Amino acid sequence: MLKVNSNYQKLPGSYLFSTIAKKVAAFSKANPDKEIIRLGIGDVTQPLPPSVIEALHKAVDEQAAAESFKGYAPDLGYDFLRERIAECDYRSRGCDISSDEIFVSDGAKSDSGSIQELFDTDNIIAVTDPVYPVYVDSNVMAGRCGTYDEKTGCWSDIVYMPATAENGFVPALPETLPGVIYLCFPNNPTGTTLTLSQLQVFVDYANQNGSVIIYDAAYEAYISEEDVPHSIYECEGAKGCAIEIRSFSKNAGFTGLRLGFTVIPRELKVSGVSLHDMWTRRHGTRFNGAPYIVQRAGEAVYSKAGQSEIRNMIKKYMDNAAILRNGLKDMGYEVYGGVNAPYIWLKTPEGMSSWEFFDHLLNNACVVGTPGSGFGPSGEGYFRLTAFGTEANSKKALERISRL
Repeated sequence: MLKVNSNYQKLPGSYLFSTIAKKVAAFSKANPDKEIIRLGIGDVTQPLPPSVIEALHKAVDEQAAAESFKGYAPDLGYDFLRERIAECDYRSRGCDISSDEIFVSDGAKSDSGSIQELFDTDNIIAVTDPVYPVYVDSNVMAGRCGTYDEKTGCWSDIVYMPATAENGFVPALPETLPGVIYLCFPNNPTGTTLTLSQLQVFVDYANQNGSVIIYDAAYEAYISEEDVPHSIYECEGAKGCAIEIRSFSKNAGFTGLRLGFTVIPRELKVSGVSLHDMWTRRHGTRFNGAPYIVQRAGEAVYSKAGQSEIRNMIKKYMDNAAILRNGLKDMGYEVYGGVNAPYIWLKTPEGMSSWEFFDHLLNNACVVGTPGSGFGPSGEGYFRLTAFGTEANSKKALERISRL
């Protein structure tokens, strides 16, 4: 008899942001006259940079002529984009990453969810807590997480590395030896970071114990402090233990275009097996390449004009972050993040749970954020606001919250 993948049935409820969307839709239906300010989902609001738009138009025109038409993209991405990534994102920072170690994809979320396919389901995984939900959910779907305890919010077979105010949001090394360690810095959702020496501790641990680090650097473009690494490959020995995932969504506004990439060094092997070769095989089987016009748009991001334009875009979002961070602090909230990432992580007031505070803000201020408990057990009692809205809405949200 045909059977479904029963691991899907283990997932608690719906995906975090789907639950938020349903709550907001119900509120809007009941209160059609009320304006909702959405600072929950980390979607961008600024238009695409002019250099990107120009590259898109040019690439579309190329598709109209037989001599310049492009069909299927190369599985791993066009060389013109992979070489720009290798030079601008890695070699310019002293990281010895070559273009043939870069795999272009349709976004970091896809790769974050799929990268676990490289590892046997018997492997133990460790995650920072709180953490981006895709890491955990994709491993649950693969049957790697055991059973879920609704009371604690924990999976029995996951090793949690709490990152809270009590430890300065620097997770301790796993108490149980994992095969795979997920790290995301600057962190989503807390907006906090590790210094180079703090990240080196994890690299050394992985190399000593034969673990592999999955490093999500989707927000590296927002780093403003000197001693915060933009890539895990700035750490000594990282090429032997780490896979890095990046995105064009937040640095260049590609949430609607979809473009990202994963770096797997050739020297990264598990029991003598090359993960680079495995991912090459998987990519060729499961993926037909990001669209040509989108990859040309990605190339434009690395032009002199493109770099200037995305810096201006990032500044606008980080100005919003400063507005939210400083305004909430002035109101007496305990606030973190907002310096090296476009996320504000605040302690819920008066002992409210994360979802209670969500409902409180929605019902009384018409402001939408994200409950911290949706990111893991250590997120309970915290709340995330994004700086990806407009300046006007950031200020209006603060004004509404101040009246509560």
